[in-house]
Amino acid sequence: MIKKLLFALLILISFNGFAQNITLSEKAKVSILTCGLGPESYAMYGHTGIRIQDSIYAIDVVYNYGAFDFSTPNFIGRFIKGDLQYFVTNGSFIDFYYNYQMENREIIEQELDLNPSQINTLFQQLNHSVYSDERFYTYKFIDRNCTTMVVDKINGILGKEYIKSDSSKMSYREILYPYMSDFYMKLGIQLIFGAKVDEPATRLFLPYEFKDAISATKVNGNKIEKSNSKILQVTKVETPFNWLNSIYSLITALLILVLLNKKWIKISYFIFAGLLGLFFSLVGLYSLHEEILWNYNILLFNPLLLVFAWYLKKGIKERIVLFGQIILAMLLVYLAFMTTKIHLEIVWPFIALHFYWIGKIVLQIKKSNLTR
Repeated sequence: MIKKLLFALLILISFNGFAQNITLSEKAKVSILTCGLGPESYAMYGHTGIRIQDSIYAIDVVYNYGAFDFSTPNFIGRFIKGDLQYFVTNGSFIDFYYNYQMENREIIEQELDLNPSQINTLFQQLNHSVYSDERFYTYKFIDRNCTTMVVDKINGILGKEYIKSDSSKMSYREILYPYMSDFYMKLGIQLIFGAKVDEPATRLFLPYEFKDAISATKVNGNKIEKSNSKILQVTKVETPFNWLNSIYSLITALLILVLLNKKWIKISYFIFAGLLGLFFSLVGLYSLHEEILWNYNILLFNPLLLVFAWYLKKGIKERIVLFGQIILAMLLVYLAFMTTKIHLEIVWPFIALHFYWIGKIVLQIKKSNLTR
């Protein structure tokens, strides 16, 4: 057993030295691999890899900037804060291929029209990244991920930002929105996103957007894409409509709360909504993720609802009216702002509920004061 481990270590060390010192042949090729979407949250947008082949030296390796370690101490806390370290790895193409085949995720390969000098430079840079401290980088959802790292590497080899986004007329939120098929995951993500994702999408950060940009890119009048083929085709299983995982279940749940018309239900709901808004406020201050800063959804899930719920429980009418009117005014601002936002279609049930419940409570108190 020890001999086998020593042999494996020797092979690894030998390949490390070999890979960093070799000059690739004229037959070497570079291609971008775009991998299909997966059900897990970290795979729902796909994946990007760089493949380098050289038949002369029997090299066929994939470089992957999307690796992370679940065993990292305080993994969830570091991910939320935004200082989680991702790293680049390399491995054989056949292992990469079988992995995605097992996950039933397609692979699209685009060979790039690079000259031997550019390919060798890229190969050396990638190997240096893998076998040095450069292999680690701080993950950022939009600005630094498995796709942006590859975009920057290729543009660096080209000497200019040739491959870039052509979706600047769309916001990051609008580009991301269709990828989220799970309703409640989509709702949660859209609510925690802040103002940054409503900015024009000037950064290539998603695998399939990068794939399309490669196809459209020309360098000195020549297309950068040498070939484009689907090297792993999969059969996608159609997911049947799930009523429980849809906006209809949300509407039904909120309607049941309205029909029950219990004071304790209203108070409990306002406490939940206020705590959610407080979380949005605090996580934005705590986290380094710019995507969750300046979250205007706190105008809907307003922390002031906690104060409103307290006065509602105590029955202090003047304070209920005062805070109710403040919250309704902020809700009107939110609604006006949301008319241009794509996620209005999934948050409107909450807007309607808040207007109905708070407006009704305030009007009833005002009417009772007038009849005295």
